[in-house]
Amino acid sequence: MKYLLPLNVEVTKKHISILTPCYNEEGNVSLLVNAVGAVFDRMPQYSYEHIFIDNCSTDKTAAILKNIAETNKQVKIIVNARNFGHIRSPFYGMLQCNGDAVISLVADFQDPPEMIEQFLNKWEEGYKIVIGIKKKSKENPLMFAIRRFFYSLLSKVSSGGGEQPVQNFTGFGLYDQKFIAVLRTLEDPYPYFRGLITELGFDRYEIEYTQPRRAAGKTKNNFFTLYDIAMLGFTNHSKLPLRLSAFLGFFSATISLLVAIVYFIYKLLYWNRFDVGLAPLVIGVFFFSSVQLFFIGIIGEYIGAIHTQVRKRPLVIEKERINFD
Repeated sequence: MKYLLPLNVEVTKKHISILTPCYNEEGNVSLLVNAVGAVFDRMPQYSYEHIFIDNCSTDKTAAILKNIAETNKQVKIIVNARNFGHIRSPFYGMLQCNGDAVISLVADFQDPPEMIEQFLNKWEEGYKIVIGIKKKSKENPLMFAIRRFFYSLLSKVSSGGGEQPVQNFTGFGLYDQKFIAVLRTLEDPYPYFRGLITELGFDRYEIEYTQPRRAAGKTKNNFFTLYDIAMLGFTNHSKLPLRLSAFLGFFSATISLLVAIVYFIYKLLYWNRFDVGLAPLVIGVFFFSSVQLFFIGIIGEYIGAIHTQVRKRPLVIEKERINFD
């Protein structure tokens, strides 16, 4: 039997927060606002807000967003006082979202906006986290292969306990407000968000997709930003590099001792004919020196991560907010 609601009864809509971190994306932000708006036009059962956190762009990104926000009150803007990096700014923006669910969506259209509807359908089924898994990509094949190799390596060397990071996951997905509430309790000034998905243990659903090319502009990632993400993943999820240094040190010391004993015995037996020479000594010194420098660098990464944690610096300092109540 169906029951009709009285005409004066107002049904409360679920509110969705769309979060878009951006830096120098003047060619994409207005297109993205329209694309997200078109998605929610097809889903009138939801209300939404589109929050942009601008990481102190040096182009016209902030100005374009401000012009849009004058007439579109669903567009909200946080402008950072300076560039706080690609790790802290998106995480801080997520903590400012108060929707029943939060969807992270990059500005360059490599996170397809049309997948919002799929995320919401799975969320309505009860999943607290719904994420996109990048199985294929239209980006540079070499870069995609390198990324896949990194994700696979990180998963293999991660500590046990079911906390292996999700492979081919960039952060694109939907997160229930209960998950966001847990994030607000963390006191991590430099969080590895991709690892928190598995570490915090919420019910998760994965949707595979093919990553398209950027709509406009050039990627802001470079060697240093990619290296930063990679090392952050290792220091947060694996002790293997530290243990490997201890194992390799013990193994090298054992080999060196055995070689030294062999050389000593051989010299005693052939005192006048055996001449060691400088080549083995020089090669050995350079080899072991390079191994030491490599693992000193690894230890330095872990110490740097500890240093970042103990300073307790704020994630972001805001310059201004627009369209927030």
